[in-house]
Amino acid sequence: MKIIHIIFFFVFFTVCGQTEIDAMNSLIVKRIESKKGIGLEEVSRLLEEQTELQSIDLLNWKEFPYRPEVKFRIAHSNNQIWLKYYVNEQNILADRTEVNGSVSRDSCVEFFFDPLGDGSYYNFEFNCIGTPHLAYGPDRHTREFVNPKKIERLIEIKSSLGSRPFKEKGGGHQWEMTIVLPAEILTSHKDIKLKGLTSRSNFYKCGDDTSQKHYLSWNPVGTERPDFHRPEFFGTLIFE
Repeated sequence: MKIIHIIFFFVFFTVCGQTEIDAMNSLIVKRIESKKGIGLEEVSRLLEEQTELQSIDLLNWKEFPYRPEVKFRIAHSNNQIWLKYYVNEQNILADRTEVNGSVSRDSCVEFFFDPLGDGSYYNFEFNCIGTPHLAYGPDRHTREFVNPKKIERLIEIKSSLGSRPFKEKGGGHQWEMTIVLPAEILTSHKDIKLKGLTSRSNFYKCGDDTSQKHYLSWNPVGTERPDFHRPEFFGTLIFE
């Protein structure tokens, strides 16, 4: 029996000569039973064994046609969100090493998460060597950074590319990243419980400074220009 259902609903309409898409994906986030404090290798194994691959493959803006192959798995356990990304792209870049720096300019994967579906969200961003960026707020311009020391203490990250920075490399590259996000990192939602929660979210892949600039999403984004900070275009996450 499939435990993850993707529901696509497309409504096309035209406003001022522009065609827009109103669409929503819905994803059931499996609950995995596990011991507390297991390592990232065990998290990766359990995700591989018990969850299904999802794709980040939507091209929302014709000006940026490059489409690397990007997939992910997601689950939750012991009030943690588990994520694993799989990326196959032509060029990789990892120039940023400072927490809360501009990691979206590198080869980057992102998870935007609105826990209560009220329009305020966390933007989890990770370049391909695992440098994190995290803030919270209702839109692009009204955001509060989460304390870097708390990010480093609470979030677990492992990239197959290691953690050392490098300039852009061409020739085609495959990389993976496993991430554990404890509920405590949701600093504006004290004592939140993931089990049974219905939330809003989107998953992204980007690379502003790479030779093949790209902007992919899991749920469609109906803006004129690339803009991931648009919670009205998030899909739905239903935590078992």
